[in-house]
Formats: sequence, C-alpha cells, structure tokens
Amino acid sequence: MESINQPKTLVEQTYEILLDAICSGELTAGERLNQDEIATRLNVSRQPVNSALSVLKSHGFVTDNGRRGVTVAPIDSEQFRYIYEFRTAIEPFAVTLAGRNLPDDAKNIAQDMLKRGNDAVQSGDQKAWLVADMAFHEMIYQWGGNTVIQSSMRLNWQHIRRTMAEVLKDASAAQASWDEHTMIIDALLSGDCGAAAIEMRRHIEAAHKKTFASLGVPLRPAAAPSILKF
Repeated sequence: MESINQPKTLVEQTYEILLDAICSGELTAGERLNQDEIATRLNVSRQPVNSALSVLKSHGFVTDNGRRGVTVAPIDSEQFRYIYEFRTAIEPFAVTLAGRNLPDDAKNIAQDMLKRGNDAVQSGDQKAWLVADMAFHEMIYQWGGNTVIQSSMRLNWQHIRRTMAEVLKDASAAQASWDEHTMIIDALLSGDCGAAAIEMRRHIEAAHKKTFASLGVPLRPAAAPSILKF
C-alpha cells in the first residue's frame, strides 16, 4: 500500500521560495523584505510570510533590524569557516560509510550523476552546476545511511549555495570540482574506502580555499587528518 504524499503548506512553499531567492542572489545581503509586498507577489496572506521569515531568521538567512524591519542577512564568514571545518571532518566519514553500504546499482547511479554534472558544466548553466553538485553530495550521504549527517548537511548546503554561486562563475573551477567527484567515485567503486575518504577531504579543502578566496577571508591552518583513521 502506498503512502499519501502530503502537499506542502503555504509556509513551507513561502520559505522555499524566499530561501531560493536569497541563496541564488536574487535577494541580496541587506535588502529589506517587506511582508506586504512579498505576500502580494506570492498571492498569499501575511501569516505564511511572517512564519516563513521567522524560520529563515532562526536559520540565519534573514535578520530583524528593528525599525528597518527584516533584511537579508549578510554572509557570515565565520559561520562558513565552521561549516567547512565540519565538512572536512564529516564528509570523509560519510564517504567511508557510503563505501560500506553501496547499493547494487551504485555504478549506474554514479555514472548518471557524473554525466549530469559534466553536462551542466558544458552547458554553462550555473544554477544547474550547483544543483548537480548538491545532488552529488546528497547521494553520498544517502548511500552512507546516516540520517543525522543527511539532515545536518541539508541546512548547511543552503548556506553554502550563497557563496558557491560566486565560485562556480568560473567554468574551470566547476570542471575541477567534477573531476574531483569522479576520483571519489572511482575510489568508491573500486572498494577502496580509505582512498575515497582522502579524495573527499582534498575535494572539501579545495572548495574551502575557493570559497574563502571569493569572500576575501584568510584560511586557518589545516587540522591534522585524524578523521581518516577508520
């Protein structure tokens, strides 16, 4: 018996539309968000808009500036530093879990995913690059089967989107990222979880450097890769 898919609430839909606009750069840092204007544009009442803004505020995407009202939050370089430090630790672990739990059709799924990413790079579609990049990492998390990693990274990726759009303006950077994805998959499919973890760590560190260069923020010295001792 199939389960019933519940439709998304107006609050959820409003949240997702505003989140996408912020992360894509359509709504820029410091821009004031007028609830009445948003409600009119989305053809909803103020209630779902206010509720969606409250969730966005709790997730760090908007901020309440008193008399100025709600505005898009600036990119917090320190928060991004924490996210990438977390990724450097957790994603090599996630890819190791994935290697231990590969589905039977992992090769076909991975090949389709790599083609999707490389096709997006070749097309020059920046949004498609980013969507495919997120989907690649989500695939790894799903294969690993750790729901805590999946849920924590889902929110982190929304923050990552805000700067990755700048990084991926350079097609060569996007292609390099997918070349790194290919090395991760090759190691996974060959059964070498240790090599896959090493490649993943290198991939995250490279993304870290590119992102912080785009923000003009210096990097901290890299931590010792003790996470790789599984």
